[in-house]
Amino acid sequence: MSEKKPYPTPHINAAPEDFARTVLMPGDPLRSKFIAENFLENAKLVNNVRGVQGYTGTFEGTRVSVMASGMGIPSIGIYSYELFNFFGVENIMRIGSAGAINPDIHVRDIVFGMGACTNSRFAHQFHLPGDFAPIASYKMLKTAVDIADEMKLRYHVGNLLSEDTFYGDEAGVPEALEANKCWAKMGVMALEMEAAGLYMNAARAGKNALALCTISDHLLTGEVTTAEERQNTFTDMMELALRTAKALDA
Repeated sequence: MSEKKPYPTPHINAAPEDFARTVLMPGDPLRSKFIAENFLENAKLVNNVRGVQGYTGTFEGTRVSVMASGMGIPSIGIYSYELFNFFGVENIMRIGSAGAINPDIHVRDIVFGMGACTNSRFAHQFHLPGDFAPIASYKMLKTAVDIADEMKLRYHVGNLLSEDTFYGDEAGVPEALEANKCWAKMGVMALEMEAAGLYMNAARAGKNALALCTISDHLLTGEVTTAEERQNTFTDMMELALRTAKALDA
């Protein structure tokens, strides 16, 4: 009697051969579709469970997949776990937006998450006798930074903060209102919601992960991008991620 395969899963209706070694993960399924339609050749829809679109095609001859992660650590935690452990994916690159909390970082800049702090309890499941420091794959990080230099992009490398809440209940709690300044004084560059969970799943699976984000707004200065500016800058980030995926496969 043959052993039941761990796929398809409740969240990904595909087989391992449907995915490339490297998967790009924007949060938004429509951004996944945009990348597939505008950057990949012969892109094929390989997953659409819950509308979380995943595609595989080629970029300059290199096979690459792109699939949405949804929002937050629980969501990217599910998808990255299944891709790493059931579908043979080796590298996952989160590509998304972030809010800057460092005065030297501006909207439209790109930030690389060398590490990812978090206020999530996601690491509790691993039963560690202390705190875990989620970090990116050095190979992926170095490759992406080298390519960003070639593209002459404006970027920063350092710590991100992966938050569990987008709307915090901070009314009447003065110390909560100072939280961003507390993280900033420790060198944290920007806030987002997924990187730490992705990095932990990669560490547990012995795989590789990197988060690179475009700064869409500044939480200290109030600086924001227009819709047109955001689209143009995100396109730079998409090309950077795809060129990184190509280099990783070389």
